[in-house]
Amino acid sequence: MRSLIRLRPLCSNSSSKLVDFRFSKLIQTNTLSSLAKPSKSKKTQETHLQKESETSIIKSLFSEITEILGADDFATEAISSATPILGENNVRDSEHGERSSPCFRTVCRNAVDGKLQEEESKSVLEDTQLGNSDGNDVSPVVHEVTEIVRAENVSASMEERLVDLDVQLDSEIVDKVLKRCFKVPHLALRFFNWVKLSDDVSHTTKTYNTILYIAGEAKEIGLMEKLVEEMEKSSCEKDIKTWTILISHYGKAKLIGKALLLYDKMVKSGSNPDVLVYKMMIRSLCDAGKADIAMEFYKEMVQKEFGLDVGTYRMLLSCIARSGDTASVHLVGDDMMKITQISNHIVYGCVLKSFCISGRIREALEFTRDLKNKNVTLRHEYLEILLKGLCRADRIQDALEILDIMERRDIVDGKVYGIIINGYLRINDFPNALDLFQRIKELGHSPTTSTYTELMQHLFRENQYEKGCELYNEMVERGPEPDCVAVTAMVAGHVRQNHISEAWKVFKSMEDKGVRPTWKSYLIFIKELCRISRTAEIVKVLNDMLASKIVVRDEIFNWVICFMEKKGEVANVERVKQMQRNYKFYTQEGRVSSDNGFGVQEINMDSKSLSQPRTTNCYQMEALSEAYNEQELHEVCKLLSSSNDWCIIRDSLEQCTIQFTPELVVEVLRNSNMNGYAALQFFSWVAKGIGYRHTTETYNMAIKLAGRAKDFKHMRSLFYEMRRNGFSITSDTWTIMIMQYGRIGLTEIALKIFEQMKTYKCNPTTSTYKYLIISLCGNKGRKADEAMKIFQEMIHAGHIPDKELVGAYISCLCEVGKLSEARKCTNLLHKVGFTIHLSYSLNIRALCRVGRLEEALAMADDVGAERATLDQFTYGSLVHGLLQKGRVEEALAKVDSMKQVGINPTVHVYTSLMVHFLREKKIERALETLQKMHQDGCEPTVVTYSALIRGFLNLGKVADAWNVFYFMKLKGPSPDFKTYSMFITCLCGVGKSEEALKLIYEMLKSGIVPSSVNFRTVFYGLNREGKQNLARTVMQKKLDLMRKRKFIT
Repeated sequence: MRSLIRLRPLCSNSSSKLVDFRFSKLIQTNTLSSLAKPSKSKKTQETHLQKESETSIIKSLFSEITEILGADDFATEAISSATPILGENNVRDSEHGERSSPCFRTVCRNAVDGKLQEEESKSVLEDTQLGNSDGNDVSPVVHEVTEIVRAENVSASMEERLVDLDVQLDSEIVDKVLKRCFKVPHLALRFFNWVKLSDDVSHTTKTYNTILYIAGEAKEIGLMEKLVEEMEKSSCEKDIKTWTILISHYGKAKLIGKALLLYDKMVKSGSNPDVLVYKMMIRSLCDAGKADIAMEFYKEMVQKEFGLDVGTYRMLLSCIARSGDTASVHLVGDDMMKITQISNHIVYGCVLKSFCISGRIREALEFTRDLKNKNVTLRHEYLEILLKGLCRADRIQDALEILDIMERRDIVDGKVYGIIINGYLRINDFPNALDLFQRIKELGHSPTTSTYTELMQHLFRENQYEKGCELYNEMVERGPEPDCVAVTAMVAGHVRQNHISEAWKVFKSMEDKGVRPTWKSYLIFIKELCRISRTAEIVKVLNDMLASKIVVRDEIFNWVICFMEKKGEVANVERVKQMQRNYKFYTQEGRVSSDNGFGVQEINMDSKSLSQPRTTNCYQMEALSEAYNEQELHEVCKLLSSSNDWCIIRDSLEQCTIQFTPELVVEVLRNSNMNGYAALQFFSWVAKGIGYRHTTETYNMAIKLAGRAKDFKHMRSLFYEMRRNGFSITSDTWTIMIMQYGRIGLTEIALKIFEQMKTYKCNPTTSTYKYLIISLCGNKGRKADEAMKIFQEMIHAGHIPDKELVGAYISCLCEVGKLSEARKCTNLLHKVGFTIHLSYSLNIRALCRVGRLEEALAMADDVGAERATLDQFTYGSLVHGLLQKGRVEEALAKVDSMKQVGINPTVHVYTSLMVHFLREKKIERALETLQKMHQDGCEPTVVTYSALIRGFLNLGKVADAWNVFYFMKLKGPSPDFKTYSMFITCLCGVGKSEEALKLIYEMLKSGIVPSSVNFRTVFYGLNREGKQNLARTVMQKKLDLMRKRKFIT
């Protein structure tokens, strides 16, 4: 981001000024420590104070709206005369997409994106018909060259055949050949590179634009950047189309920072952004949630008298509504009517819908009231939108009041009732949903296909297979006509009952009804078959998909292969891999339909099928005698670690019959340190199950898990979610957040959270003080003065510190030279219950560790008559200090004197002696000491063995070091994080970085998370040894681990 900060403002160019503003916004958004800023804290507090009044305000507004709607002079247009708001007549409404699976995007977004991307493709490459092999404008030469480029199953290479071709190529021919190869990007690039080597023809801006577009469509962002570099080296000027292609694909890849950089370069180069550039920037920014930056682009666009299409307007409205910028929503709405002359009723609908989609019920009600005050006729579709918004916000009772008014006004139909049914299903109130469904039919209204489908899916999930089939048969016999979504839902229901022949019969019925199955219909069919492990049928579905000339994405092949590999289906795995290889060749020949099924129905089908509340099968559960058992815990943890794909994990969880309890969830989270991403997804998933509700303890553990992975953004999100949902924010909650920030040295933030804790009238506990003070005393983010202040506060509050806290605190004081303060602390400890021996021993140990041996000996002498008893506590520390100073004879004499009074050396003493002998390269003496330990019945600790490993490595005995390590793994004690870190550092120091890399994998297998320092040490070591390829794998492993642990990647 430093490069962003260095951007120079150009006072003479308004666009450059605007870009500088945008970058500053982007940087502020991505700053890790933004929580610690006073403005953020103040905003959070204000939000907390205002939240209590929000409910009463909404209630008041709602009462006012219902009075307006119920008034005698209130009028609405009849349903038959209403003009539908753009997007309202889709087969599946966008509210279903709001709760879609994380694997797929929402209905509204897909529908809009599909249309806009199609328009962009036409605008960016309007002079071509990409992939049209029968275009009349293509010369015979282009046909001939294209045939050579796309042919792979020939003896001679493409390059040889092109050389033998006796034709004269020019840039126009090259450009058209490239455009005809856009579906086979690897062949297009190969041809492009061959042309670069030719002396007869040179690439132009036009050919570079085409290959850039092809690379972008293939999502090869790195290749695009290389092509841009080549373009600059070959002195090919970028035109507006070049910039448009680059910005478009960076935006689609969600690389917002790079898209903004490109925009800045374009402006500085003298190219004026056109309407398409603005549209793509606004869409990309809205998709990334950057409402403020999107509005700046929009305002500049309006100044240039450019307009947007309705789809982009809707995206912008939804984005800024989510951000809470109500004024901007109204501004954009006014512009829609003034600039693009879109009819008022469509604009009002779009504004109202943006508020409802973003959950801004208060703003939606205020807008409805304002419309009435302006004497605008409240069309029935406005009320439908309001109903959807209320149902989405789980305000079903309010929605029923609106419905009652609509019924009295006779402006209801099956679609309106379907909205309420969907609202009931959202809160898992199936009885009321079914009652309303029956009432619809009694009133003479026809339920929509969507309503039938939702109820069927719910019945199938609840194992009410027969009732689900009855609903489907009723729909077939009485209408409405089943669509692709409904048919696929019925197929899934049959498969779950292992009725495969019936599933195939229903699936094939789509063709009889003139409905073409989409690739996502096939995908759902395949996933349901995976649930019951019918691998032969999966292969059959793939074959049918290929025979239907449906595009089979690699993700489908890879998903099936992964599933079969886990099942040990070796023969079928090879069969599917061969199908994938054959299919790739088949598509290169251009014989697969280019219709990838991105229609409204297909997208809605997915959002409906996969976005319903995740519930466990309550009807197959047996009551458990306890909150959870170890077998269930093991099973869930195994599922969470079984894949990196949450969709696969979720499907497996939905198949299991475990009754999830808060206690079980807490233990699952506690045992998922290495799989934080899956565990936090599980945390969100389980909350939607019937009969389950999170507790304060489950939220606390989730917050702790996110903090361990340094995913502080999600940690804060969970905290705010916890508060929104009415859970008690306990001192443990605050303590966990303080601990997570403090342990990695972010003590400034930890202190601010501590102050916030007290502001919210939550009293710190002993644990709160302990973890905060230990953090302040650590090497990272050390704040000794603050530690002293809070330690005194802790004592005055009546909290007694434990031995660990006192040890860390006194050690910190000694390390920073505050010996008098350490002594005062020692005296203070006597007053709060510590014995003289314990308090003095802690101070003496700290002094010895920082090399203050004389002060330690002097303190020991001050004890007087109790010196003999004190020696039992301190002589290990004194021996360690004497050895560090090289006073070996005195140290050995001290050991002998203690033996004479019947006190044998402790493990601390033996380890200190071994460390000394190893430092002096007296390996035999060190091993003798180890043997003596065993003879005296003193078991070595991790520290002892770690010292031995370090000593062997310092002597160049790498094999012996590994022997000690393997002995620890076999016999114990098991190596801990410090042992691994020390071993890694030492191996890299002696030129054995490749062996250190093995330890990274050993750590992961043992459930120990390597630190950034571990990865960095191995990375630098491998680079020093000239093993750059291995070094790259280290950083890749680090990134993979981060993705596996963090909820947001």
